[in-house]
Amino acid sequence: MNVLLHICCAPCAIYPVEELRAGGITVTGFFYNHNIHPYQEYRRRLDTVREYAAKVDLSVIYRNEYRLEEFLAAVAGTPSRRCLYCYASRLEIAAKAAVEGGFDAFTTSLLYSRYQKHDTIREVGERLGAQYNIRFLYDDFRRGWQRGIDISRALGLYRQQYCGCIYSEQERYAPREEQA
Repeated sequence: MNVLLHICCAPCAIYPVEELRAGGITVTGFFYNHNIHPYQEYRRRLDTVREYAAKVDLSVIYRNEYRLEEFLAAVAGTPSRRCLYCYASRLEIAAKAAVEGGFDAFTTSLLYSRYQKHDTIREVGERLGAQYNIRFLYDDFRRGWQRGIDISRALGLYRQQYCGCIYSEQERYAPREEQA
């Protein structure tokens, strides 16, 4: 099986790449994360994926697009629904790329994180898979959480401290009383 793996960041890709390869699956990475904020953070994550890919001989398709204004326009009225938009916008582009590239399936490293809305990601991926007639390969990669952390540290990879959008940055760094 030939799978396109949407990669949100290098540390989150480590365990999924390892597991998919161990299962005899050919993996190609796909970097498309248009709403990472600020731009310096976006570049750092992009550069870290490139560094990781070189270290593990992973072919990656890079869709280097920064669309902060588009993200903000889509979610500013309802920030509580930002994750749904984020998942759907990234996975839709991944599904289209998987079809165009002749892959058997697509999946995402978002399924590795304990902090993501796992059921929502699965629902979105399966819906988009049906819409574009390509299999969404579901796996609960959270079981490898600590292994991914350990390997990312051993490889000396940059490890971000928040999900990536401007709202998650605020939740991570702004004092709670300022967010209320």
